[in-house]
Amino acid sequence: MIVTVEEALDYIGMDIQPERLEKKIRAAESVVRAYTNNNFQQREVQFEAQVVNGIIQFRHAYLQTGDNLQISKSVNAGMYTVVDVTANATLVDLPLYDSVRNLFTKVVYPPAVQDGVLNMLNWEYHSRDKVGIKSETISRHSVTYYDLDSSNQVMGYPVSLLGFLEPYMEPAF
Repeated sequence: MIVTVEEALDYIGMDIQPERLEKKIRAAESVVRAYTNNNFQQREVQFEAQVVNGIIQFRHAYLQTGDNLQISKSVNAGMYTVVDVTANATLVDLPLYDSVRNLFTKVVYPPAVQDGVLNMLNWEYHSRDKVGIKSETISRHSVTYYDLDSSNQVMGYPVSLLGFLEPYMEPAF
């Protein structure tokens, strides 16, 4: 995952069920990858291997516990986190189907992207319920709303919150 559940819990400072937070982290990771059209692959750490009994039958010298792996060209296509690395096998966090051909590529997110995702998660839990409120006055209770259109929101998040992704944008072909 782009950030760990522990990092997110520490940053957000709320009592959140880890399973629900993990789903939010995976969703935020998808938003980042889709919005930037960047998969953040480190192609120097790429290999083909088979999956037998849900275990990757290969160990790459530059893979370690906690690393992100993208599987492509396979029934197992998706993002995974390395849970354990043994002498000749790699175990990931989600179940895998047995498959003879899988292309594995290590994914590395820059610290600025990880920090930005933590800010997105923080906004998700502390400010999502206030979306659309431009200003609010307590005495005589007045609330002013603004329109949620493409000029001030992207993929459900405020444009200003996703500004950190600008340097990582790649063209879509």
